[in-house]
Amino acid sequence: MAELLKAFFTVAVLVPATLLPIINPFVGAPVFLSVTGGNDDLARDMARRVAINCFFLLAGSILIGGYVLEFFGLSIPIVRVAGGIVVAVTGWRLLNDGRQDDVQRSVAISAERPSDAEIAQRSFMPMSFPLTVGPGSIAAAITLGAKRPEPSASWTPVAAGAFAGLIIVTLAVYLTYRYSAPLLNKLGTTGTMVLLRLAAFLLLCIGIDILWSGLAELLHLR
Repeated sequence: MAELLKAFFTVAVLVPATLLPIINPFVGAPVFLSVTGGNDDLARDMARRVAINCFFLLAGSILIGGYVLEFFGLSIPIVRVAGGIVVAVTGWRLLNDGRQDDVQRSVAISAERPSDAEIAQRSFMPMSFPLTVGPGSIAAAITLGAKRPEPSASWTPVAAGAFAGLIIVTLAVYLTYRYSAPLLNKLGTTGTMVLLRLAAFLLLCIGIDILWSGLAELLHLR
């Protein structure tokens, strides 16, 4: 029993400790605010949808991601290279997108609520993927899933720990996005614009780091 509890808590801590620094919902909060336009009802609905989408994306990556890669003959370093390129390009586009300067103005005016179909589309693309759960976090989740133990007896506490860890991750995403408006409003106009640019630059740096780690592994393997 003690070993089972140890396995549970180890995985429950390992999953958020690994994924949260990569996901970093604070980086996506300014983008989420620009998408919702400061509409509180829309922010609550979209934050819930994004959290649910992220949970299933990460759970799928942990559970079956490794098998999918094996089926297509792909390796983790290849996923990291591709993911790094996507994240870096996203960060570069956000960094050079002049429309970000209109975020504070859009927050002051409540946006008209879009249709349910538009909300579902926006909550998944781009907020859930690739801005929140991007290729980097998917690669990390696949790596965590690839480390699952062989003995069937120890799989249950590990799976339960992974489930608990994913709940912590998605709860952090939900709370950060749900209350992005009051968090960013405290920063003021200048602070929000600085955070927008900083978030874009961090995305660019994260993408380059993921790309470089994948390339390093590929060069080492070959």
